[in-house]
Amino acid sequence: MSVYQDLGVEPIVNACGSVTRLGGAPMPAQVLEAFQSAAQEWVPLEQLQAAASKKIAAQTGTEAGLVTSGAAGALTLGTAAILAGHDLKRMEQLPHCDDFPHEFIIAREQRSGYDHAIRAAGARLVEVGFNEIVSNAGVRRTESWEYAAAITERTAGIVYVHASDSQPGLSEVVQVAREHGLPVIVDAAGELPPRENLRAIAATGADLVAFSGGKAIRGPQSTGLLCGKRELISSAALQMLDMDDHYELWSPAEGLIDASELKGLPRHGIGRALKVSKEEIIAVLTALDLFASGAYDAQNAEYRVWLEKIAEELELADVPASCYLVIPENSQRWPILEIQLETGDAFAVCRKLREGKPPIYMGHARLHEGILTINPLCMQAEQVNVLAQRLCEELS
Repeated sequence: MSVYQDLGVEPIVNACGSVTRLGGAPMPAQVLEAFQSAAQEWVPLEQLQAAASKKIAAQTGTEAGLVTSGAAGALTLGTAAILAGHDLKRMEQLPHCDDFPHEFIIAREQRSGYDHAIRAAGARLVEVGFNEIVSNAGVRRTESWEYAAAITERTAGIVYVHASDSQPGLSEVVQVAREHGLPVIVDAAGELPPRENLRAIAATGADLVAFSGGKAIRGPQSTGLLCGKRELISSAALQMLDMDDHYELWSPAEGLIDASELKGLPRHGIGRALKVSKEEIIAVLTALDLFASGAYDAQNAEYRVWLEKIAEELELADVPASCYLVIPENSQRWPILEIQLETGDAFAVCRKLREGKPPIYMGHARLHEGILTINPLCMQAEQVNVLAQRLCEELS
């Protein structure tokens, strides 16, 4: 019996990948060992975050960094930092900010449910551009002049959601922001790998960048990284950390918090609910070192063997489906197996796999096209044959 079965929850075969709803990415043994070791001692968290800041800065080429509660937590804290800076009154009143600039410009096509993390800090999003390609109304996407045209005295910053094909390019948007003295916060939650993005995104001049710590980095699922300008990281830290101390005794961590900007000690900030534990900080920093060193790359060849084995079993079973192995151009990314159904309802197959024993969760982003996908990142070697057998049963 596993610890989950003790609670009446059946463990699954996760062929969907490092999605939050299924528990994130697998943590390597070194990360788990670091987590367990960190749990056996106690340290002041602001000192630990200051040490983490140096390590994150070194890996990202930025001035400072912060371990956060996921990329969403990083976005909320980064937004709060832009809104309040080191103004104690503003920190105290967030998310109520009608009396100071609080609008953030964002491309309409970059809106998603994830931008709730931005709005949670008190920001109001101002959309620019049109999603004309999706609406079949034209060929153009958002252009940099539209950001500039939307800037008013109420504008506090610009939000940019990074993807390999985001338009306009981040450098263009940063240039517009610089011309108007505005900061840019970048949502790069899923933009690793390639690991070069750890540095390349911030190198555009973006003021803050948010990464997930529980996906490709393979730290604890509930961790994230916020990196960028030192004064903004300082504000973000102040609005997250436990501030229940006497000002006479408080000794801000050097390199993390700029006490010269403060006239007193703020109370708990809007990010207090976004705390991370000492164990999580140590674990994600360990994972970050592994990721940045390329330690995970060798597994991609093994993942390919697994997927080829599944495709071979389906072919031998002569099921009404065709398999396509998708090999990324970048060797840091792992392969994916696409299974195109020739007959039947992909949604029904997906549902039956979830309801079977063991429950199997397939990638479901393309079910409307009749395609099941297998992402091997969170699978184990002994699950390959199980998955192949169940697919043969349901597709036959």
